[in-house]
Amino acid sequence: MALKIKLIMKLVKFEHTIFALPFAYMGAVLAAQGIPSWGKVLWITLAMVGARSAAMAWNRLVDWEIDADNPRTKDRVLPKNLLSRLEVVIFIIASLTLLLISAWNLNPLAFKLSPLAVFLLIFYSYTKRFTWLCHLVLGFTLGMAPVGSWIGVTGQISLAPFLVGIAVMFWVAGFDIIYAIQDYEFDQEHGLYSIPAKFGPQTSLRVTVIFHTITFLLLTFVGFYLNLSWFYAIGILIVGILLYVENTLVKSDFEKVKFAFFNINSVVSITIFVFTLADYLFS
Repeated sequence: MALKIKLIMKLVKFEHTIFALPFAYMGAVLAAQGIPSWGKVLWITLAMVGARSAAMAWNRLVDWEIDADNPRTKDRVLPKNLLSRLEVVIFIIASLTLLLISAWNLNPLAFKLSPLAVFLLIFYSYTKRFTWLCHLVLGFTLGMAPVGSWIGVTGQISLAPFLVGIAVMFWVAGFDIIYAIQDYEFDQEHGLYSIPAKFGPQTSLRVTVIFHTITFLLLTFVGFYLNLSWFYAIGILIVGILLYVENTLVKSDFEKVKFAFFNINSVVSITIFVFTLADYLFS
């Protein structure tokens, strides 16, 4: 049983939950103008874990034959038959159930909108089969994290979390483009769509710079829109520096893509959450 759990965690790269979860917490903090109730925090956390786990497992299930052909991914869990397809399906159903139960416990609007979240989680996995805009679809899906948590806290829809969500969309799309450069030749040969496969690595890196600049500008605007203080401003400044370092590292040495993808982006998401929280606690 312990081995199965370990394989499932490897299948969904559970550690990558850190990309979206801090932005979900950020949305909750902005909605509550401070720390939400611990009950809200619990159900938001469980909803995020369920949503991301289901999405990642579904992606691996849908793409297992593609992964088996790709030298970079041929040793993943499903291509190596370390888990059965049935076991993955059961895990997906359990994860989606966790998402729906969590949404139910947050408020009626969160539950009513949860089918839309499920659709986005499933739909993304097919987009690279027909559009090179797949990176933005992934970004939009993760960008719903602060929107969902805002709704989970307030039971209402507002502009502020959508501004954060769009910033997250361009941030995620940017680093997903960087990651996809590793497979651009494979994608071209197998008829898969991505910005690197369509436009090449160098143009893709320029697109990433544009996307991350949009992220920085939108997050800055959120600070003015919500009248946040200098704590938030310091966080945004750090995020801007981190995004600059990420793009500079990859441009100068593409071998550092994995470092930039996980390490720097993890710090980006945690930084913006911590300084947003500090803004409400200490300003």
